Amino acid sequence: MTSPARRPIDKAVILARGLGTRMRRAEPGATADPAQARMADAGLKAMIPIGRPFLDYVISALADAGFTQVCLVIGPEHHVVRDYYTTTVTLSRVSLTFAVQPEPRGTADAVAAAAAFAGPDVFLVLNSDNYYPVEALAALRALGAPGLLAFDRDDLIRTSNIEPERIRHYAVLDVDEAGFLQRIVEKPDAAFVAARVPPVIVSMNCWAFGPAIFAACRSITPSARGELELPDAVNYAIAALGERLAAVPAVGPVLDLSRRGDIASVAAALAGVEVHL
Repeated sequence: MTSPARRPIDKAVILARGLGTRMRRAEPGATADPAQARMADAGLKAMIPIGRPFLDYVISALADAGFTQVCLVIGPEHHVVRDYYTTTVTLSRVSLTFAVQPEPRGTADAVAAAAAFAGPDVFLVLNSDNYYPVEALAALRALGAPGLLAFDRDDLIRTSNIEPERIRHYAVLDVDEAGFLQRIVEKPDAAFVAARVPPVIVSMNCWAFGPAIFAACRSITPSARGELELPDAVNYAIAALGERLAAVPAVGPVLDLSRRGDIASVAAALAGVEVHL
């Protein structure tokens, strides 16, 4: 008896609640026009205009990859985001809803805020300040089961707009021979990385989750930073709940818009990219 075919994922949750602390900081040599500077000062990374808000590009890429339902996790104070998507633009390829994370208590808490939107379905989770390759998003959508995009670190260094030193500090994925995540290792030391069989694969925080992630988000304790961290919830789901997440190989470029110094390089990379919402 064969297993039923998995249904491609239709729902995507975009984490847009962060305070934008790094984006608010002045950065020597960073360039931004007045409109970009206003959004950067407010910490609204996703709304920094690259011709149009950066978040438009993120949502358009999801639609290109086949996703049809999008939920934005925002704070109660994020009227700029809500007003823009309810009164300014017309959406024809995706439906858009909002989930409110009352306090910025971490990425696991942000995911938990989208429980009603996700329901019993497998759903995508991604950052609002990253632009991922459409092909990679489509591959994770087609998986139809819990998993994550596993990026080749050396390829990211070659193709992304992110400085190599930043990438070298990204969380490393410990994947078994069958291609399933065993654990995610934050801030890996040199010895751990050296022990990896090349290529070293890293997380860029693009996940497919089933409902088990919500139990995991409720079960973890705050990190040393005082936040409920999504990597901790993932490790808990694997170790305590028996969740299996497939590592889907991916290559860059991934664009990162987390600092003022990223604005110019992101704008250059997105020049000519058409947005259809």
